[in-house]
Amino acid sequence: MMAELFAAVEIISAKRDRQELSDPQIDWVIDAYVRGVVADEQMSALLMAILLNGMNSREISRWTDAMINSGERMNWSALDKPTVDKHSTGGVGDKITLPLAPLVAACGAAVPQLSGRGLGHTGGTLDKIESIPGWRASLTNSEMLKVLQDCGAVICAAGSGLAPADKKLYALRDVTGTVPAIPLIASSIMSKKIAEGTSALILDVKTGNGAFMSEPERAKELASAMVELGKRAGVTTRALVTAMDVPLGLTAGNALEVRESVEVLAGGGPADVVELTLLLAREMLDAAGVNGKDPEAALKDGSAMDHWRRMVKSQGGDPDAPLPIAREKKVITAQSDGLISSMNALQVGISAWRLGAGRERQGEKVQAGAGIEIHAKPGALVKKGDPIFTLHTDEAARFERAEAALDGAVVIGTSVAESLPLVITKIV
Repeated sequence: MMAELFAAVEIISAKRDRQELSDPQIDWVIDAYVRGVVADEQMSALLMAILLNGMNSREISRWTDAMINSGERMNWSALDKPTVDKHSTGGVGDKITLPLAPLVAACGAAVPQLSGRGLGHTGGTLDKIESIPGWRASLTNSEMLKVLQDCGAVICAAGSGLAPADKKLYALRDVTGTVPAIPLIASSIMSKKIAEGTSALILDVKTGNGAFMSEPERAKELASAMVELGKRAGVTTRALVTAMDVPLGLTAGNALEVRESVEVLAGGGPADVVELTLLLAREMLDAAGVNGKDPEAALKDGSAMDHWRRMVKSQGGDPDAPLPIAREKKVITAQSDGLISSMNALQVGISAWRLGAGRERQGEKVQAGAGIEIHAKPGALVKKGDPIFTLHTDEAARFERAEAALDGAVVIGTSVAESLPLVITKIV
């Protein structure tokens, strides 16, 4: 048996004592963890030391590279057009990936969109699109390439060969209270995105009460760290810090959000969803160096919808099949007359999750039809008894806890509370 270069306890102690980790130490500890030489409890201690004491940009960059090097790198050189991807840090009603990928494809770029599942109150793109009958999330690399060649866009799960170190670390962070460390979030997201092999990347970093990074300053810090990692790896990377203090659009939940996305592709849909979709599409095309069709025209002339239908069909889905509908529904009404002053995105997200739209443990099955329809948002005038939310679930027993989550989520007053602008800042 070969002698190991380092001992895990030396590396843990170094970071505990606020020392910088060397490149060889970082390379070794990631590789040794994947090999099972570094135990979960040792890596947990190191993650907590990183959360408490931080990492500088060189350490974060090397940590990211070590995670990329734990697996394969994808290659899209067989495509005849530039590749660009978008990553969102997630939120409530954030269905933007669904209309965005086919829209950007309709304008001349290729979009290899590797997406994830939801955990907690933020929904996962794969859970949403899986509510389309027959659609499948898992594709081999050759299947992905074929869908990209045929449709210009693919939305699917990242294969097990992509940054396998991240999969192990992510599961460990989730159960050790080390999720909110910016070096660990940035390296987790960017290791997968860089390994995915896209030439340009737009990051949508959410902030506000419904976001993972609720403080705008922390969101900017995370966005800057990720942009730097992308650039160091030779990927054209830009970030937008966008608002997630009010739910995006008028739905939160899987099939409900697919329905809304299809409305956007048909030239309709809620104004905020359309605005953010167009903004990100233009940013993606610009970063990829594609000066083709304007995204707004592609929504109006039906070409974005054509790309969506082809993409869904190519992954086994039926774009014409009726979407699942939950068995039970309940309407929540306004308690008084007035103007909706504010609506708390986090509370809406937790309520949708309790209705069955999300999962409490990894591997749990979500309900395709569960979620919330929003009938009135901040700025709307309502009368007592007017519907504000319709709750959807397959199990009526879930209504009580879902309603409890919405207690105080909507404030009715005489003026609209100040909310965040849709785009807070841009980092290039």
